[in-house]
Amino acid sequence: MKIKRIDHVGIIVKDLSAAKDFFLELGLEVLGEAEVQGEWVERIIGLDDVRETIVMLGMPCGEATLELVKFHTPLDEKEIQPTFANTLGSQHIAFTVEDIEAVVAKLEKKGAELFGEIINYKNLYKLCYVRGPEGVMIELAEKMG
Repeated sequence: MKIKRIDHVGIIVKDLSAAKDFFLELGLEVLGEAEVQGEWVERIIGLDDVRETIVMLGMPCGEATLELVKFHTPLDEKEIQPTFANTLGSQHIAFTVEDIEAVVAKLEKKGAELFGEIINYKNLYKLCYVRGPEGVMIELAEKMG
């Protein structure tokens, strides 16, 4: 037995449109959208009365896929709790980009928030963390030289 690859990363969101727009602005492309419901999905995720909308997004190079999921039922009544880079169980998605400053400026216009600052790591990478809609954390990395 061996693992072949990571198929996708899934993110549960409240505002599907805002999350989709954020990742489209970053440069991902819509691969498909669908309504999902029924016994098969309920059995997989262990919830009853599931009705959700999913948007699959892909990298232009085709290497990775991101799934945004909006649950219509059942609802999670809690509000999104902002996490930080050291919050146990929290996660982030890292993207390699060109011109990190321009990418951050573009995302900030869409409401993203820079965690700290863009730093130069040993003249190898420029790195930063950004919080997007729904509290999603992403790391941006620009290879230098």
